[in-house]
Amino acid sequence: MERLEIIKSIVMKFALFIVGCFLVVLVGCDTKVEEGVMKSDLLKDVEMVTDYGTIIIRLSDETPIHRNNFIKLVNQKFYDSIAFHRVIENFVIQAGNSTTKPSKVFNGNGDPEVSYTIQAEIKPNLFHKRGALGAARTGHISNRSRVSSGLQFYIVQRGLQVDSTLNKASQRINKQLAFNTVINRPEISTDIDAYITLREKLNALKEDNIATKDTVVLNTLKNKVDAYNIDSLTKNEVEQMKKYVFPKAHDEVYRTIGGTPHLDQNYTVFGEVVKGMNVVDSIAAVKTTKDGKPIKDVRIISVQMIKRIAIEKQRQFNLDTVSNSI
Repeated sequence: MERLEIIKSIVMKFALFIVGCFLVVLVGCDTKVEEGVMKSDLLKDVEMVTDYGTIIIRLSDETPIHRNNFIKLVNQKFYDSIAFHRVIENFVIQAGNSTTKPSKVFNGNGDPEVSYTIQAEIKPNLFHKRGALGAARTGHISNRSRVSSGLQFYIVQRGLQVDSTLNKASQRINKQLAFNTVINRPEISTDIDAYITLREKLNALKEDNIATKDTVVLNTLKNKVDAYNIDSLTKNEVEQMKKYVFPKAHDEVYRTIGGTPHLDQNYTVFGEVVKGMNVVDSIAAVKTTKDGKPIKDVRIISVQMIKRIAIEKQRQFNLDTVSNSI
């Protein structure tokens, strides 16, 4: 009997030794992808705890720049205590403005000292279905490359689409694509960049420090850009270009699940909500000012990377159907 106990003890110690070795190897394999991002983070989901409940987000591997940037911010606790500053029911909820933190004075344009942009990653099979996670950005001629805000994100909340709304969205997409083509023509983009660069430089100065000659140059550049008549060129481009048409799978999702299709092809989608859309709906329903800022702050309490959760079968089927149809 005593010999049996000794054997059991040896076997148990050996098993613990093996498990320990496995854990050491596992931890040792968790290498750094880049500053603030570990390899293990790429296999995790994002848990976002808000005043209205918890939202679970899955980031896309097809957008590594946005994925890693978001993970880095989560690990830095950047989003902890930030409030949703733009909430539009039946459209999106948006956050990431650091001046919404309790200790800050709100600035609708964010804090220029911490704001930055990242390269666009607009992928054909990542679209603005209900629950999509997208990167906010500035628009018009000041953002020819459609670069994303490095900090601000939005979650699509809108419901079902029908023929009329999808047709209208398609027209808006094609107009925006045509506009992008026009402002990126070499002969036009050079003058646009010169105008935008000088405008931003002067905007950063106090009015008393702006030289008259700089104002004259700025107005000259603006008149040069205006002379291109970009709206007219865009209209001509729309008539000549090959039109964008929603893939059949996207069209079906918009009709059966919902989303904001008019943003497709122009904003980077880099993930989606896999659990907690009821929380998104609750946040979208709060009372806001005319600018969309909630009258009573709705805060993100904490955000962290967590073990990837299981997705319900029907939802996984929808994801697979969309992915395989592109």
